Amino acid sequence: MLINLLLTNPLVFVILALVLVLSLTIHEFAHAFVTDKLGDPTPRAKGRVTLNPISHLDPLGSLALLLIGFGWGKPVPFDPYNLKNPRKEAGFISFAGPAANIILAILLALIYFFLPLANISFLVPILQYAISINVVLAVFNLVPVYPLDGEKVLTALLPKTTAIEYGQFMEKYGTYILLFLILPWNGSSPLSQLISPVVNFVVSLLT
Repeated sequence: MLINLLLTNPLVFVILALVLVLSLTIHEFAHAFVTDKLGDPTPRAKGRVTLNPISHLDPLGSLALLLIGFGWGKPVPFDPYNLKNPRKEAGFISFAGPAANIILAILLALIYFFLPLANISFLVPILQYAISINVVLAVFNLVPVYPLDGEKVLTALLPKTTAIEYGQFMEKYGTYILLFLILPWNGSSPLSQLISPVVNFVVSLLT
């Protein structure tokens, strides 16, 4: 767990914590930025169209960040009545966060491959970690279960009637389904088993 590094290697703890905070901040900023560009002023009014981490960090998510090395940011609010096509554009807004993490992972991979790191070799594991955590954030959030981003992405892709039914079902049961998926069973959660092959494949491509 990340918190263990605080006692054993405080410098590494600070660096990895900063990487996580940066990754979460970019994820939430992307949601806010796209919402703003689509004409909804809600995120700007709430002070969310910013790269200031304080505006995006969730207290409970930040605590999980320290305790287990993985957390979540404060959800970006938007008003569907300010969107021209609420269902489709909500899917686009939701996809923006994971897409930003993938773009960041690609940029970090380019640094990893093309910068001469021989004299600053301590950056290698940090870059590897940063690439991995951004891929995890992207893939995890694209799981089509409420309240993850993937639920609205899938809803935007489904036929209208099916999308409405799926959205209503997820609003009722999605949180319970997600809890079931992330709870460990025999040392590993179903969600981890589901996304690990995808994460490992993407990370292997990038590193």
